[in-house]
Amino acid sequence: MIRIKSEKEIEIMKKSGKMLSETMWEVLKSLQPGTSEIEIDSLAEKLIREKGGEPGFMLVDGYKNTICVSTNDVVVHGIPTNYKFKAGDIVGIDCGVYYNGFHTDMSETVRVQTSNIQSQKFDDVDKFLKVGKIALEAGISQAKPGNHVGDISRAIQDIVEKQNGYSVVRSLVGHGVGRELHEDPEVPGYVYGSIEKSPDLKPGMTIAIEVIYNMGGPDLTLDDDGWTLRTKDGTLSGLFERSLAITESGHFILTP
Repeated sequence: MIRIKSEKEIEIMKKSGKMLSETMWEVLKSLQPGTSEIEIDSLAEKLIREKGGEPGFMLVDGYKNTICVSTNDVVVHGIPTNYKFKAGDIVGIDCGVYYNGFHTDMSETVRVQTSNIQSQKFDDVDKFLKVGKIALEAGISQAKPGNHVGDISRAIQDIVEKQNGYSVVRSLVGHGVGRELHEDPEVPGYVYGSIEKSPDLKPGMTIAIEVIYNMGGPDLTLDDDGWTLRTKDGTLSGLFERSLAITESGHFILTP
């Protein structure tokens, strides 16, 4: 069942999303060579609690951390470890905030840089990350009344696969978000079935649009910890996500 949110509920989610966005960008600034995954996890928890929120992922049964860390070939759900980042690592941070009964969800992927950024040339990895951001923007642009979830899916898939030759992960999708971290509807990054038969986008819907894609094939493998999903072929993976609300005139990004 798709839950339509009231104006009051969306206002609460705006506050939650602001906390999350501020936390995300502060955490990403701390991503330096020598910093560990568990250190940025602790930083994220500290920032969220200082802002008056609660780490949303800690409310997921069996998960004990504030963030999920996707380093290099990790796709999603990476449990933070003592691994220390190296220059050139590709790191995705996925984080959620729970505030006053509502969740927001957000992720971003960046490349760990050395201090001499000016000396680094744009390469295939930089292009890969840029494509993910462009695909997210394309998906978000389709989030408006009168469209369908499938319009978002098609926009993402066209950028990632048709135009650039990467692969959208099929076993993981975006989702509704609100009182639960994961609600209806599913928001895939690829088209399946008829777009016209996918859910209508209506004012009051709150969704998390995700671009989950790999440089190589779409297949995944699960680590022994039961959480961490990696690319089966060992290639790099990227993850970009924003929570947003559908409005009468289009959408409002809750986690800018």
